[in-house]
Amino acid sequence: MRIWVIIDETFQFEQHRLFFLARLTSKPDLVYNLGVMKSPVDPEFVQQEQDTIASMTRIYCRSKHRKSAGLCPQCQELLDYAHERVSRCMFLPDKPVCARCPVHCYQATYRERVREVMRFAGPRLIFKDPAAVVRHFRMSRRADSEQVARLRNKLANK
Repeated sequence: MRIWVIIDETFQFEQHRLFFLARLTSKPDLVYNLGVMKSPVDPEFVQQEQDTIASMTRIYCRSKHRKSAGLCPQCQELLDYAHERVSRCMFLPDKPVCARCPVHCYQATYRERVREVMRFAGPRLIFKDPAAVVRHFRMSRRADSEQVARLRNKLANK
């Protein structure tokens, strides 16, 4: 597994170096952009989020696309995109569930596809990974972090 940890993207030299590295190496499995994050992120939390969306995508692809092993190309593309968005979430480590997030970081087409996958696979996930369902339910019930609340108030005042 290849993991990139970007410490700070504010320096122009660093940006050029990262762009150069991106062109030389293959795409990483996980990217943690610590320059955007306010506090340290537990890699296990990000991995759990990515595993949950992966399980839901597998359930959806098996049922809808009749794919027995692996994922079809469309579902694999969606999963890669979702993994990237989760790892770059600006609210980490106090990330809300995506349905309650004030920022829509997914492009509109991907957002609709992920919503369709979650609506279909969500109820079925309890049989595959009940711990993920409980974790998601607890996250959806917790109070907003200070950063999320501040952004929500700012958007409400506009």
